[in-house]
Amino acid sequence: MTLQISGDDRYRLLIEAVTDYAIYMLDFEGVVASWNPGAQRIKGYEASEIIGHHFSRFYTEEDRLAGLPRRALETAAREGRFENEGWRVRKDGTKFWTHVIIDPIRLPNGDLVGFAKITRDLTERRAADLALRESEERFRLLVQGVTDYAIYMLDAEGNISNWNSGAERIKGYGAGEVVGRHFSLFYTPEDRENGEPARALHVARTEGRFEREGWRVRKGGTRFWAHVIIDPIRDGQGEIIGFAKVTRDITERKDTQNALEKVREAFFQSQKMEAIGQLTGGVAHDFNNLLSAIVGSLELLRKRSQDDPKSLQLIDSAMQGAQRGAALTQRMLAFARRQDLKRVAVDVPSLVYGIGDLLRRTLGATVTLEMDFPARLAPAFADTNQLELAILNLAVNARDAMPNGGVIRIAAREANPDPPIADRVGNGAFLCLSVTDTGEGMDKETLAHAIEPFFTTKGVGKGTGLGLSMVQGMAEQLGGRLALHSEKGKGARVEIWLPVAEVQPQEAAKASPDITPAYASAGLNILAVDDDALILMNTVAMLEDLGHHVFDAVSGAEALEILGKQPIDLVITDQAMPCMTGTDLAQKILASPQAMPIILATGYAELPDGSDLGLPRLAKPFGQADLARIIAQSMKA
Repeated sequence: MTLQISGDDRYRLLIEAVTDYAIYMLDFEGVVASWNPGAQRIKGYEASEIIGHHFSRFYTEEDRLAGLPRRALETAAREGRFENEGWRVRKDGTKFWTHVIIDPIRLPNGDLVGFAKITRDLTERRAADLALRESEERFRLLVQGVTDYAIYMLDAEGNISNWNSGAERIKGYGAGEVVGRHFSLFYTPEDRENGEPARALHVARTEGRFEREGWRVRKGGTRFWAHVIIDPIRDGQGEIIGFAKVTRDITERKDTQNALEKVREAFFQSQKMEAIGQLTGGVAHDFNNLLSAIVGSLELLRKRSQDDPKSLQLIDSAMQGAQRGAALTQRMLAFARRQDLKRVAVDVPSLVYGIGDLLRRTLGATVTLEMDFPARLAPAFADTNQLELAILNLAVNARDAMPNGGVIRIAAREANPDPPIADRVGNGAFLCLSVTDTGEGMDKETLAHAIEPFFTTKGVGKGTGLGLSMVQGMAEQLGGRLALHSEKGKGARVEIWLPVAEVQPQEAAKASPDITPAYASAGLNILAVDDDALILMNTVAMLEDLGHHVFDAVSGAEALEILGKQPIDLVITDQAMPCMTGTDLAQKILASPQAMPIILATGYAELPDGSDLGLPRLAKPFGQADLARIIAQSMKA
């Protein structure tokens, strides 16, 4: 059976079924005329408790005093609708947040007879909205409070949509200056030209993240090294609606890393140079031993070939080659800081003027040599022969840098080195000897490697690459240093910084006059000690040719046995021997009752700590004249 319901009943049943909304009528004065279950549930009043009462009782005291109920009805009557949100009061006095709509009810003739009022409780939604807004505000304050990071958003095209205080601090722009502008503003011109901004967004869009380090530009145009992260922002459907961009200024960290890398590189170079120095010194020592045998044998062979001009010519050629080899070993030992330096007070201007003719002949007619020295200049603490060789070496290098000729200027001055030299000697003052040319100069890369051993820009066979290393080794062994200054196309200046001597040149130790080997025919009993049989044989041959009676030993132990059996006038011993060094042997001899003169033959300048006994040294390689001279000096002493 079908239930028959009139139209009015349908509307009443519909309204009565609604419980989430308070739906009721007011007369034209605002008195409640009807009440549905939703109104009862939301506001707490039974229909019998509220019908006939003014609807203003649902308003807060503040709203009633402000006339809000009356204005709501007036607005609805005048504009045909009133809609608002605000606090309302339940029967028990508790407040709830509502969404309110009031519509006027009019007769067909337009007369106002009342109002329809719909109220919805939005307290929970409002609480959620407030919580969300508070969360967003806290997040905004968090982002704004970050000053070490630039945190901002981009739209899908890369335009800036917001800006935090960290971005302003790092990049220098206020929000009003950048919001709406494309973020490529912060990239260098090179990166913009290469399409780096678009590539960054593409990577973030396709791979879900972009992270990189690079140069960025501040408002004033200055650059800083930045760490950048770009993440895509997606909507609920997964579509990209923009990007989150975080930038950090890590210039200081990069500078620290660069400084650390430089320290590491310097340490690595120091270790490498030390290893090369040890290798070079060892090779030079062994080469000196070989050259000693070669030079000595050539000298003896020359004596016995006086009547054969062709043989003499071949011997002289071989001797020149051996002498060039000896010069090379001196460079190698200088680089390794193991050559024997005779430190004396040197008058630098006198030394340079003294080799002026040699320099001019060596440099050739296309080079103009200039010398510039002050009237008064303190003497330098140096080795005369090594300093002459260093100046000649630097002048030849300067000449080679001027293939079309030019000017070489040698000058000296007293000055304080910058940076200071830590291990100062004497009174701590320094003299700067410089060799300047007008040649091709060096670029930064060449300049950085110029002092490295075996580095040369000359053609094959035209240089060993040890010249500057030798000068550097000599300068540092004397307590100074070498400095290079050059630019491509602007010539070069090489500075040798040497300690100032505390004595005048005339007070320095005078070179001993050439002593004729007075004891050459005296028939001395000489003990020669060397663990290298080739050198020992050659030394014995030269000594016997000088007229001496020679005993030979290949070790310190064997030498002591001979000393216990034979009368010996003089001992010539190698230093670097296994088990017992030359100085070890000398200490045992000097401690014995039969102490005698001892000559130490060595290719090194430095002896182990505590082993320098003040013995005369015979530098390897040595010839027969060197042997005769040092024997005469030792026996005369």
